[in-house]
Amino acid sequence: MEALVQRVREEFREMPGLRLTFAQACRLWQLDSAICRVVLENLTRDGVLLQTRQGHYIAAPRPRPLDAPLNRSRRAVS
Repeated sequence: MEALVQRVREEFREMPGLRLTFAQACRLWQLDSAICRVVLENLTRDGVLLQTRQGHYIAAPRPRPLDAPLNRSRRAVS
């Protein structure tokens, strides 16, 4: 089961725009509904996936590390 969860996690990581309904996920990974539900619930519980109001599963945004620089230009104040 852990290998399957890892495989699905990697699929979402490799395709950041991936957006799947439950039925689409079952078909994509050729899983029966009970196994697919467990995999998606695990990844949602772990914060890897989010479920939209429309029922799609999407990758959760990754938080920016605290020490990462901001992408803004800063001017020195004279």
